[in-house]
Amino acid sequence: MSATRFSVAALYERRLRPLGGHRPPLQSRAFTLIEVLVALAVLALAAIVLGAAYANTLEAHRAVAQRAVGGSAMDFLHDQVLNEPEREKVEKGGDVSLPDDRRLRWEAKIEEAPVPDLFKVTVTTRTSGGTMKADEESTETLMLLRPTWSDAQRREQLRSDWRAAHEKAQEARK
Repeated sequence: MSATRFSVAALYERRLRPLGGHRPPLQSRAFTLIEVLVALAVLALAAIVLGAAYANTLEAHRAVAQRAVGGSAMDFLHDQVLNEPEREKVEKGGDVSLPDDRRLRWEAKIEEAPVPDLFKVTVTTRTSGGTMKADEESTETLMLLRPTWSDAQRREQLRSDWRAAHEKAQEARK
C-alpha cells in the first residue's frame, strides 16, 4: 500500500515538475498587486500633468483676451490723440469706457522738441474697475508732427536755430 501511495505521489510530483526541475508555466496569469499600484500611480501622474496643462491653457486664453481688449483701447486712444487738432484737448485727457465695466483714464503731457512742429507726447493711462485684479497703469511716448499745435513765433525761432545749427555743421565738414 505504501508503494502505491509512493508511486501516486511520485506521479503527482512528476506532473508538477517536468524533467529538468523547472516549474510549468501558469495556465492563467494575473497582475500582481505591485503592478496594479504602479499602473495607478502612472495614471494619477498623467491626470495631474494633463490637469495642470489644461489650467495653464485657460489662463493663457484669459490673458490673451485681456490683452486684446487693452490693445483695442490703446488703438482707440492713439486714434483720438493723433486725430485731435487742438493741443488743449489732448492735454486735458479723458475717460474711455471699456468692456467688462472697466474705465480707461488717460492724460497727456506735451513737450516741444528741438525741431519745429515736432512734439513729444507722453500718454499715461490708468485702467480700473471690472474683473481685473488690480488697477493697471501704463505710459507710452509718441513723437507727433503737429503744425497746428505750434506757436508761430516759437516755430520761427526754432527754424532759425535749426538753420543756424545746420549751416554750422555744413561749415565744419568743409
